[in-house]
Amino acid sequence: MDLLLFTLGFICMIIGMLGSFLPVLPGLSCSWIGLLLLYLTKAVDNNYWVLGISLLITIIITVLDYIIPAKGTKKFGGSSYGVWGTNIGLIVGILAPIPFGVIIGPFVGAFIGELIFDSTNHKRAFKAATGSLLGFLASSFINFMFCIVYLGIFIHTTWEYRNILF
Repeated sequence: MDLLLFTLGFICMIIGMLGSFLPVLPGLSCSWIGLLLLYLTKAVDNNYWVLGISLLITIIITVLDYIIPAKGTKKFGGSSYGVWGTNIGLIVGILAPIPFGVIIGPFVGAFIGELIFDSTNHKRAFKAATGSLLGFLASSFINFMFCIVYLGIFIHTTWEYRNILF
C-alpha cells in the first residue's frame, strides 16, 4: 500500500508541475496532494507542520492566481473594464479549445475591455493587455517555483525514508 501511495504521490507531483503552466490542471494543489499522499504512507512519519504550512501556501497562491493578472492590468494603466476583461478572458481562454487559450484569453479580454472603456486609445488598451499577460506569466512562474519546492520536499522525504519505503 505504501508503494501505491508513493507512486500516486509522485504522479501528482508531475501533474502539478505541468499544471503550473496549464491552468486546466490544478498545479500547486495537485503537488500538495502528492505531498499528502507521501505522508499518508505508514513508512513516513506525519509532519503536520509541513503539511499545514504547505496547505496554507497552496491556498494563498491559488487565490493569488486569480488576482495577479488583474493587478497586472491595473498596474499598466488599465481601468476596471480591463480588469473585468482579463477575468472574463481567462475563463473563456480556459474553456475555449484553442492553443494557448489561457494566455491569449486574458490578453484579448483586457484589450477588448479597454476598448469598450475608450475605443479611441488603442495604445492604452494594448499596454493594459500587456500588463495582463505579464501578470499571468508572473503567476505561472510563482506556481512553478512552489511546485519545485514541493517536489524537493517530496524527494528529500523519500530519500530520508527510502529504507522503509522500498
